[in-house]
Amino acid sequence: MSTATKALHNRIALAFDFDDTLAPDTVSSLIESCGMDAEHFWQERVQPRVQDGWDPIPAAMYTLIAESRQRSDPAEKITRERLVDFGRNLTFFDGVPELFARLRRRAQETLPDIEVEFYLITAGIVETARRSPIAQHFRAMWGCDFHYTESGEIDFLKRIVTHTEKTRYLSQISKGLDNHKEVGRPFDVNRSMAADDLHIPLSQIIYVGDGMTDVPCFSMLNEAQGVAIGVFKTRTAQKWGEQNKVSAGQRVENLAPVDYREGSELLHSLTLAVEMLCKQIALRRQSQGE
Repeated sequence: MSTATKALHNRIALAFDFDDTLAPDTVSSLIESCGMDAEHFWQERVQPRVQDGWDPIPAAMYTLIAESRQRSDPAEKITRERLVDFGRNLTFFDGVPELFARLRRRAQETLPDIEVEFYLITAGIVETARRSPIAQHFRAMWGCDFHYTESGEIDFLKRIVTHTEKTRYLSQISKGLDNHKEVGRPFDVNRSMAADDLHIPLSQIIYVGDGMTDVPCFSMLNEAQGVAIGVFKTRTAQKWGEQNKVSAGQRVENLAPVDYREGSELLHSLTLAVEMLCKQIALRRQSQGE
């Protein structure tokens, strides 16, 4: 390889947000499944804590823990078993179950020996995602994670993923620090790494998200020349931009309705992004004599 050409990495990654990106808001659905009114939970119990200076994510998770602790009936506690059962029964937006095979197939049709990896980065409860029917497709999943009591009740947060914290996990993907390699080594992500040693450069990562918690990832990939794609459920593309107040550096490549079925704008956008990255890699191979 000439020192004048870019490093070659024969893999791409697609990283997804979870709530309202792959599935309807799972935290609100969990709240409802625990017998609470989701709107009341957010407005009357979480929002006062936010007004008192809490970050919204730990405010919501602490409120869940407090709710579980005040329940006297053990059968009504919020436990790991409840989260597992909830995750196993999750439903997804149209086309999600078939999405991973479709994108992998298209990538390999474009560049036969390309490696395609999928990751999940959520500010929601990662335990539910881990137990979901699509968990098998992801190389790693990161999100808010609970410590449990001996009886399995949620007790404390051992990992919090907030808005800007999501960018940490894009860096971990880039450096090859998946769930197992990072355990007990939380500062490895801060180490500098030569371009040739990266697992996947940020420029070969596609990130898909639905809103404000994803804007830092959009910014990071825009700066690194990766691909950011936004999705919306009930709003128009214009209202999405107005609500999220994105600046020029936070803009996405495309905004599409959250529909992953064959023929949808979103699947077409993801397919084009995958093809583009594969073709960039094919171009760089020219400098390798391949």
